[in-house]
Amino acid sequence: MIPKDYPRVIIEAVEPQIAAGHYPIKRVVGEKVVVSADVYKEGHDRLAVVLKARQLGANDWKVSPMTLSNNDRWHGEFTVDAIGAWEYTIEGYAERYLSWVEEVTKKNVPGADLKSELLEGLVILKTSAGLAPAEDCARINGLMVLMETALAAGEQQVALELGVGSVMAGIMASYPDRREGYQLTPALAVMVNRPITRFAAWYEFFPRSQSTVPGQHGTLQDSIRRLHEVRAMGFDVVYLPPIHPIGYSFRKGKNNNVVASPGDVGSPWAIGNEHGGHMALEPKLGNWDDWDQFVATCRELNLEIALDYVMNCSPDHPYVAAHPDWFFHRPDGSIKYAENPPKKYQDVYPLNFSTSDRAGLWQEMLTIFLFWIGKGVTTFRVDNPHTKPVPFWEWVIGQVHRQHPQVIFLAEAFTKPKMMRLLAKVGFAQSYTYFTWRNQKQDLTEYVSELTSGDMKEYFTGNFFANTPDILPPILQTGGRPAFIMRAVLAATLSSVYGIYSGYELCENAAIPGKEEYLDSEKYEIKVRDWHAPGNITGIITRINQIRRDSPALQTYNNVLFLTVDNPHIIAYAKMTEDRSDIILCVVNLDPVHRQHSILHLPLGTFGIGADETFQADDLLSGERYDWRGPTAYVEFNPYTKVAHIIKLRRR
Repeated sequence: MIPKDYPRVIIEAVEPQIAAGHYPIKRVVGEKVVVSADVYKEGHDRLAVVLKARQLGANDWKVSPMTLSNNDRWHGEFTVDAIGAWEYTIEGYAERYLSWVEEVTKKNVPGADLKSELLEGLVILKTSAGLAPAEDCARINGLMVLMETALAAGEQQVALELGVGSVMAGIMASYPDRREGYQLTPALAVMVNRPITRFAAWYEFFPRSQSTVPGQHGTLQDSIRRLHEVRAMGFDVVYLPPIHPIGYSFRKGKNNNVVASPGDVGSPWAIGNEHGGHMALEPKLGNWDDWDQFVATCRELNLEIALDYVMNCSPDHPYVAAHPDWFFHRPDGSIKYAENPPKKYQDVYPLNFSTSDRAGLWQEMLTIFLFWIGKGVTTFRVDNPHTKPVPFWEWVIGQVHRQHPQVIFLAEAFTKPKMMRLLAKVGFAQSYTYFTWRNQKQDLTEYVSELTSGDMKEYFTGNFFANTPDILPPILQTGGRPAFIMRAVLAATLSSVYGIYSGYELCENAAIPGKEEYLDSEKYEIKVRDWHAPGNITGIITRINQIRRDSPALQTYNNVLFLTVDNPHIIAYAKMTEDRSDIILCVVNLDPVHRQHSILHLPLGTFGIGADETFQADDLLSGERYDWRGPTAYVEFNPYTKVAHIIKLRRR
């Protein structure tokens, strides 16, 4: 069948887009979206291509021209300046006026008769005059009258100069005839988050462990006092594990013992008892007035609150009696507890998202989010989202963002890469990563390159946690204080978003033998710490966070440039701003036990430094200053005195 109409301009290979535009790319306020596409058309017409962007729901597009590089590849960019959903598209059209100018200019040779071409030009000008407002329409018509008069008088050159001159060209640029054009449909989506999504330092602590009296249950008032120390270390986000009432049935004892002793406080992830469930506070922490004071103090200190969102219920949770159909049942009718073989969680019932009351369950989960947002929570660290249906996350995050686009979701999904990526695509702004287990130079280089290049850089932001209450990696168990410093530097500089779990600054590394788990884990007991204990690295953590705040290069995510170092135990990488006004060079000894040294190779051209130029290398960690010249430098590390360099390069 012969088509009645068809696009005269072809637009394809548009970047960036995710899954053919099915999912949005991600940005934060103030970031650019750099767009490229193949745009072409049959024939020899000159093309004009524009990039159009707007917040979803806005009437007018922000329009900017795209430029042609080569082989029909066009490039443009726009900046997102508000949070929420955005959309962008590309429009390409035959620029009839410019095509005419090009044609008639080529034909304008001595003795040429251009009457026909000039008449064609008048038709094009007339069309654009009809698109212009009254004032510019009158200007175009006035120039056309002069052209017609000159043409009638045989003054062909005068008519031509009027048609192609700067005055007419300037007016015509604003009113092109776009009938032979095409706009990419549907538009592509952008989800714009707050800047703290891309640049933040997280600190996790258990409120019940903030007492200063051994064995005494901490409170929110104790936690308020701790907030000042957290902020003094330079953290932006305070992250709390569940703070809800804890069940009694099958309560876990210390070290995950299946039998609790009198006085054992249980796991905060076993949520719910007679005091309530997910929208209640553990009474031993305090009341809602205490919570309100905690929130107010966080705001005064410019700390954001991240809360663990856990869809677990203890057998004592009100949901168990009110909605037994929300849980998994064995053939004998009893409710199944959670398992992650060989681990068993008898104190936890997982929710069944395939329940016949799916609408009721999903709506209740949304209600929990909205409740805590109303209580001052701005970020949710979601526990094990990969064990819940992805359509649920797409729905619930979309529902939250319609009302509260500022809310941030972090996926705690230590699972297969494709599922981690899909969760990011459907709405999670941040994700835990495998950084915790990447210790070798090649592994780190390959993994960080994967996260920050290709499609992943458009939608995935990895939050590099150096440790968690669940994970004490072997490098920290065996490497001692040097390993804690080394991993902190790596986490804080390889990613612009990183976090630590409290006790890290004390280099706590007592593990259950043969496992990546803490001995005497805080998940099952109260821990009262001496935050000034000898050997602590609080000052170093504070310095690292200050360096991050002072260095724009470390505040961007997708700009890691790995450098060549001759020693496999030393890793080096640079981050720099687009204009190269801030260049940060990180060199880290990955061996926490032995001295290491090497030659470092510097891409001076990339840094904008001349091959014979002397430049300054300021170590922001130690305060030392070096004068370097040429494309190589010598580095040496003693893990007990110097683990890493964070160097700012300065041209003289």
